[in-house]
Amino acid sequence: MRTPLRWLLIRWTTIAVYLFMFLPIGGVILLSFSPDQYGGLNLQGFSLQWYAELRQNDAIRAAARTSLMLGAQTAIISSILGIMASMAMMRFDFPGKNAINTILVMPILMPEVVLGVALLLFLRWASVQRSYALLLMGHVLITLPFVILVVQARLAGLKREYEEAARSLGANALQTFFQITLPLIMPAVLAGMVFAFTISFDDITATLFWKSAGTETVPTQIFAMLRTSISPEINALGTLMIILTVGLPLCAGLLARYFRRGRV
Repeated sequence: MRTPLRWLLIRWTTIAVYLFMFLPIGGVILLSFSPDQYGGLNLQGFSLQWYAELRQNDAIRAAARTSLMLGAQTAIISSILGIMASMAMMRFDFPGKNAINTILVMPILMPEVVLGVALLLFLRWASVQRSYALLLMGHVLITLPFVILVVQARLAGLKREYEEAARSLGANALQTFFQITLPLIMPAVLAGMVFAFTISFDDITATLFWKSAGTETVPTQIFAMLRTSISPEINALGTLMIILTVGLPLCAGLLARYFRRGRV
């Protein structure tokens, strides 16, 4: 039986779109191993010199430390707030619940440029200077909805009988949460933390509005380097970012699968 023409068109269009999206990424990875500073895709050899140059670049090392610290802090704060908000939304009824839940996830629907400009204008009106604390608060704002949605989805599928059984056996609310609920939602919490860290680490649009002078993250440092010249170090740094942002979700998936074994 022959495949209809429309399905062939859809298939080849899909392949063309994926090639258009991922071939440039493959080119960046390939060029990061080129020994020639102005080399093309026809590599004349294999070299790790540009990765060695990254270790000696103080600006990139400082940006990497800032991004890692900012991402870790964002993941922790977003996870704590996300768990609290999700428990409140899924376990209690109160006036304005739907409106509050909509407000919490609204940053997902808003373009980062609009969100960044709006928060910056508000803080300037309030005479608040840009700082690392503002940058951290902004990253929590844009990553919190992802944590909330993931944890809420897990709580929606969690049987209430386990929590009720713990309460009936004498456990208080905190004991029930830490000994019953939290272990059961741990896969979702880990996934939310990975989402928050990855989004924070990769963000550049909102970060440009919120960061203070002299504070650079890895994406903003790459942007600054591109404005002057295209250095092979950018290819090496981009490759490391690709490995990190792809590897972390894969590791989170494996951890979630591990924690899910034997749990309901």
